[in-house]
Amino acid sequence: MKKMIVRCFVVIAALCVVSCTQSTSTHNSQEFVRVDGQHFYVGDKPYRYVGANMWYGAYLGSPGATGDRERLIRELDVLAEHGITNLRVLAASESSDLMRAVRPAVVNNIEGELDNDLLLGMDFLLAEMAKRDMKAVLYLNNFWQWSGGMSQYVAWFTGTEVLDPDVTGKWNPFMDNSARFYRIERAQQLYRKVIRTIVTRTNSITGQAYNDDPTIMSWQLANEPRPGSDADGRVHFDDFVRWIDDTAGYIKTLAPKQLVSTGNEGAMGTLGDAELFETSHASPNVDYLTFHMWIKNWSWFDITKPEQTYDSAVTTAKRYLSEHVAIAERLNKPIVLEEFGVERDNGAYDHGTPVSYRDRFYDMVYDVIEDNVAAGGPFVGSNFWAWGGFGETDRADYMWQKGDDFFGDPPQEAQGLNSVFADDKSTLDVIADHAKRLPEL
Repeated sequence: MKKMIVRCFVVIAALCVVSCTQSTSTHNSQEFVRVDGQHFYVGDKPYRYVGANMWYGAYLGSPGATGDRERLIRELDVLAEHGITNLRVLAASESSDLMRAVRPAVVNNIEGELDNDLLLGMDFLLAEMAKRDMKAVLYLNNFWQWSGGMSQYVAWFTGTEVLDPDVTGKWNPFMDNSARFYRIERAQQLYRKVIRTIVTRTNSITGQAYNDDPTIMSWQLANEPRPGSDADGRVHFDDFVRWIDDTAGYIKTLAPKQLVSTGNEGAMGTLGDAELFETSHASPNVDYLTFHMWIKNWSWFDITKPEQTYDSAVTTAKRYLSEHVAIAERLNKPIVLEEFGVERDNGAYDHGTPVSYRDRFYDMVYDVIEDNVAAGGPFVGSNFWAWGGFGETDRADYMWQKGDDFFGDPPQEAQGLNSVFADDKSTLDVIADHAKRLPEL
């Protein structure tokens, strides 16, 4: 009933919304997103958004071998058509021997030399996003192996192995090795050099400095930074908290007009402890909270036994959502669910296969967000994981290799695992309906 009432209101308001779109789009693209208490604003208007993860955006925008600007333009058009106005994008990857790391990488070596084609790709992406009044969240490192990330920094400055989990199958040693990054001074110096180069870059297309571009909503410390493994990560926690505060503060000195966030998963990415998540995000240099939610990866839901596990997974998911909203309220900060997803039915990967559980799950998440927004709460947006657009593969194992199309799924996962494709009409309809309702709440 709630959705029917809201949809009726949206229909009544539609003409006004459409008539105002042209004038407000240009206006908004020239203003920065700012935080006031638990909410985002652009100018004097609340800013709430429906977003997607599109980690490969700069890769597609590249004029080099990885690029396909025609595909990127088509994908941005499809996203905009369905009300998706915020993209979370990988801004820095590291050259690595890790088996499943994406190639090429933004950071070429220990000297911090950057790949010019991928920087030009980011220029192109940001210029095209600005045309569509989209905002970007750019993350500057990765806790995981699929883009080189923190473990590669550790290898560069200690001479030790990266403990590749795709080779060893051992995740706890890999995570604790990655967490060494926070206390290796030379690694931090290189990391800050990379940050400074990217954040202060001048866009070759628009002539605008990145740190003066309202298209960039937020700089993010990393993708899913953790203190370490749940088993042994507590010894790294103080280093983790210090790193968040210091790095976020450093970015603010470079980009005072833009927001800073961590990219953390929430309690599940902070040793499974909500109190530690709250402690690590209390820093005044962190403008808003992020959290992620993976009902399959965290063993709440089994796609091979959906009827037996879905309802309980939803119950647990709603509890997880509420827990993090309460933390945002206590810290008086906005909060974004910036990763969530579900596999296609029966664990399929291909275009055109059913997505009934994904659609149900997205709908549930969007309901929770809408209810919180309607009540004046701190939920300000979401980014589903992940946009796969027009990606195609003919590999029998669905695993990415250099030169293949990019999907929303990074190279260490089967291509199509969590990707929302441009022909996933039912999922796009769910997203578009949410995009219509959200601004009117």
